[in-house]
Formats: sequence, C-alpha cells, structure tokens
Amino acid sequence: MSGHSKWATIKHKKGAADAKRGQMFTKLIKEISIAARMGGGDPDSNARLRTAILKARSSNMPKDNIDRAIKKGTGELGGASYEELVYEAYAPGGVAILIEVLTDNKNRAAAEVRNILTRSGGSLATANAVMRQFSRKGVISIDGEKYTEDKVMEVALEAGADDIVNEDGEIVVYSSPEAFEAVLNAITGAGLETDGAEISMIPDVYTDLDKDAGGKIQKIIDKLEESDDVQNVYHNANIPEDIDE
Repeated sequence: MSGHSKWATIKHKKGAADAKRGQMFTKLIKEISIAARMGGGDPDSNARLRTAILKARSSNMPKDNIDRAIKKGTGELGGASYEELVYEAYAPGGVAILIEVLTDNKNRAAAEVRNILTRSGGSLATANAVMRQFSRKGVISIDGEKYTEDKVMEVALEAGADDIVNEDGEIVVYSSPEAFEAVLNAITGAGLETDGAEISMIPDVYTDLDKDAGGKIQKIIDKLEESDDVQNVYHNANIPEDIDE
C-alpha cells in the first residue's frame, strides 16, 4: 500500500466543527438539492445525486429529508437557488486550503470567506495554485478495531479500490471517484460498517506543523466550516493531534 495518509486524523478534527447535527444536515440538504437541480431528481441517472444521497445516508439522515431536498432541487418544492463557488487560499505557514461554497448570495459568501482569511493572516490564491495540489478521490473510513485490515482489503480491492491505509487504527479505503459507489456498496454489502464515506479532495503532499501553528490553522478551518455558506474545507496541514487538549 502507498504512503502514510493523514485523512482520518484530518476528518476527525474537521468533524468537530460539524458536530451540530442540524448544521451537518443543512449542508447535506444543499448538496442534494444542487445535484438534483443540475442533473435531475433520478439518482439512477445522476451520479452526483447518488453520491450525495450515499453521504446523507451514512450520516443517518432520514429518508423524508432526502426526498424533500431532491424535490427542492427539481423545483417541486419552493426553496433557495444555490450557486457553487470554490475559493483557493493560503493560510499562515503556506498551508493550502480549498473552500467549497454553496450559497444563495455569492456576495455575502465571498465577503465572509475573505474576512475570515484576512483576520487570520491568510489570503486568497491565484486560480489553480491550490487546486493542482489536490486530487479528487473516494474515501471510506472503517474502524480498525471492529474489522481486520485483511478483511477490508479483500473486499475493497476486489471492488476496484486503489489503496487501503491503516491510519492509527482507522482503516481508510481510497478509490477513484468513478469506483467509489461500487467500492462502498461492496463494503456495506459484506456487512462492514463505515465511519464515513465521501468523495473528497486529498492533498498530494502534507505540511507538517508544530502545536502552536497547528492550533492557529485549526481555528481558521473551524471558522470557515462554521459559515452556513461553506460546504467543505480541504487543506494540506498535518495538525498535531493534541492541540485540543
């Protein structure tokens, strides 16, 4: 298997900002709605919608919420019309950040993102300066205390996974975006429970930080994720695990 990955650690820390169930559901609903608006409300013919629904189900979102989100996207129910934006930025220490936004007011979203970055010593980057440092991959996380790495590997590789990494007891399965659904279905079909599953932006190289710098970067990430307009935040910082203590 390939080199050591920090995805599980980063996702654990990232999840702290989305701890409020309502905020998490709001972001999932927006993703489902825009996927339905762009590609139609039938998940069988809309790969992005299928992926959004899989993520919502893995977060235990009720079926009624999912159905309403689809209908909002297709126009069957009234609701805001969202725009997609991606901001590329650098935080102090040269940490690269990708900020995905779904908003009904792009001027508000832009002002808030810029304000958070400016107040924290960060800045927006030129187009593709940050994006080219990341690769889009399917990522599935599994508790290594419940299942052996060999068992996960056997199921995942046969279904088309690219890599399996044991990250401090968390088994992380990587795939291409195209193979993500097949790999996830194979894993759940084999009776393996997942801790999380999504298509994510994974940095090619991580920036190691000490505790002080890591704490500052974590605050920036948290502030961005707390914004209602911000859908996802990806970064390449290797943040020490003990900064929250």
